[in-house]
Amino acid sequence: TPMPFRGFFPSEITVLGESIAYGVVRVKQQLVPPSIGEIKTPPFLSHPRTCGMMGMPFSWGQPRGGTDQGPEMMRQRGLPDYITKLEWRLEEYGDLKFEEPRRDDPYLEGFRLKNSYAVGKACEKLALKSYEVASKGQFSLVIGGDHSIALGSIAGLLRARPDMAVVWVDAHADINTPECSPSGNLHGMPIAFLMGLTKSIPPGFEWLEDYPKLSPENLAYIGLRDVDPGERDLIKKLGIQAYSMYEVDRYGIGSVMEHCLAHLSPDNSKPLHLSYDIDAVDPAVAPATGTMVRGGFTLREAHYIAERVAETGMLGSMDIVEVNPMLTDSAGAEKTVDLGVNLVASALGNRIL
Repeated sequence: TPMPFRGFFPSEITVLGESIAYGVVRVKQQLVPPSIGEIKTPPFLSHPRTCGMMGMPFSWGQPRGGTDQGPEMMRQRGLPDYITKLEWRLEEYGDLKFEEPRRDDPYLEGFRLKNSYAVGKACEKLALKSYEVASKGQFSLVIGGDHSIALGSIAGLLRARPDMAVVWVDAHADINTPECSPSGNLHGMPIAFLMGLTKSIPPGFEWLEDYPKLSPENLAYIGLRDVDPGERDLIKKLGIQAYSMYEVDRYGIGSVMEHCLAHLSPDNSKPLHLSYDIDAVDPAVAPATGTMVRGGFTLREAHYIAERVAETGMLGSMDIVEVNPMLTDSAGAEKTVDLGVNLVASALGNRIL
């Protein structure tokens, strides 16, 4: 059951030792964040702490080419250097290889799922690799690629960390089923497959039957603002905790994040996964993406989400997806790629001070 906002907040906000009323809602929190060295390494990660980075140059979960260029551009814009400067050991696994869709690929009759066999087989490879990386006690970092790849990364991680909870940052809910999807694009369906909501298993997805399912109570959405009718019904029916931009506007991103994390792991004991779709950010800040929706996160809100999840000391994995350098000019592409790089850095412990 989603946790209501009413009654959640303590009675006051403390700033430099003074108690100050904060509108109708009063919050007590320490406003001085930990430095890089003070952010705890999750207890389930090995020492020395290692980031296992995988590129997933994949675009077949949606109709626009270009997301396959995301991994290489993020590397070129300095992602490996950011990781090592933040005192992480980097294990670079390179880009995963997979087959492109073919005309004779098997398909699920009666549904217009696009490239489903290729998506399923690619996600199977990623699931195996994500499981391997997590089993080594490494931070699993997947650079996409469109958001369909989260199906593979999260499935593999759940096999290694069954109690893991997911913070899904996105303008879209990505919980369409083959039965209710208006487009047939699989980047809009990974949550449905992870939760076992599909009535039929398309060819290429049979491997999912051997993997743990994601429980609705272990998922929280942040940033929703473009949700299909079928998705809205499923979110309400399953009781998934969802924070649209309305909640962000009303309560502020700080309160939303506190509420989100308290819902997912009240005692801060669960491993956390951050699945970050760049289209959660406003197009003025991140123009190089394929499904832009106005009214998204500001630059600072976008970073705060990653910073706050890292601050729990329980973040053990991340996807960064839907960066598409082909959909804008070079300045817009670099702006978006650089944002993706810096969001990963924030998730790995980078701070202003």
